[in-house]
Amino acid sequence: TDVIRRTASDLECDLTWTRHALNRLLERGLIASDVLWVLRKGFVQKLPEEESTVKGLYKYEIEGRAPNSERRNIRVVVVPDAKEKHIKIITVMWKDNP
Repeated sequence: TDVIRRTASDLECDLTWTRHALNRLLERGLIASDVLWVLRKGFVQKLPEEESTVKGLYKYEIEGRAPNSERRNIRVVVVPDAKEKHIKIITVMWKDNP
């Protein structure tokens, strides 16, 4: 949780969105600032189960309730790379309706 929060809060952080994540963002009526809020304030609930395509990096699910989410929780699947100050956003979903 702390690594994702610190990386997302760094002004030099580079966010990369997969096409899938952008499509889900639009499909679910979410906005990018809500995703960024979850990255900065949310919580990782469990250890990663899957390594990313980059050796040594892992996919994490971070969750939180963002200001514009109508009191619903958002889950964001990301691959953080604190060393490179980079977060790849894989997908975005409502926690109660993945």
